[in-house]
Amino acid sequence: MKIRIILAAVIILLVSVPSIKAQNPGNFELASVTDKSHFKLSNARGKYVALHFLLKTECPHCIRHTNEYLSKAGSLPNVLQVFIKPDTEKEIAAWAAKLPADELAKIPIYRDPDAQLAKKFNIPDGYAFHNQIVHYPALILLGPDGKEVFRYIGKNNSDRYSFDMLAAKILELSGKQADKY
Repeated sequence: MKIRIILAAVIILLVSVPSIKAQNPGNFELASVTDKSHFKLSNARGKYVALHFLLKTECPHCIRHTNEYLSKAGSLPNVLQVFIKPDTEKEIAAWAAKLPADELAKIPIYRDPDAQLAKKFNIPDGYAFHNQIVHYPALILLGPDGKEVFRYIGKNNSDRYSFDMLAAKILELSGKQADKY
């Protein structure tokens, strides 16, 4: 009898706790600050999409993280890298000026006003940064069908998912062996 009660309590708890993965927000569109392009999820079908949710503009870790990905992105042609910041256009433009112009020309920086897309993906906020409460740094990986297949939420502004880790994850998800990369 006790086992049934405990089992029922566990089932109720599991059903009532929201999933870590977000409900897929469906198609969405982001405007670039660094060029005149727009990213629209429905136009990315058939490719993986790595959504990089970056912190506010004064984060040096965001610059290093973005620079690492910009310099290596060409080695993962089946993955679209989408860098997203919640700041004003002016703040993002000033921040992006610290990145190599030739690399930035290939991969724009998009704006997520008031972190609305981050909220739709259930990226937690509550991280104190520069006297503001912001969402945690995160990588959300969408599969070729546009559905979330992986997420990494950093514990602080220096905790990021490296490019090499993403390359290994893509191999794993694609069912390819590492020696083919």
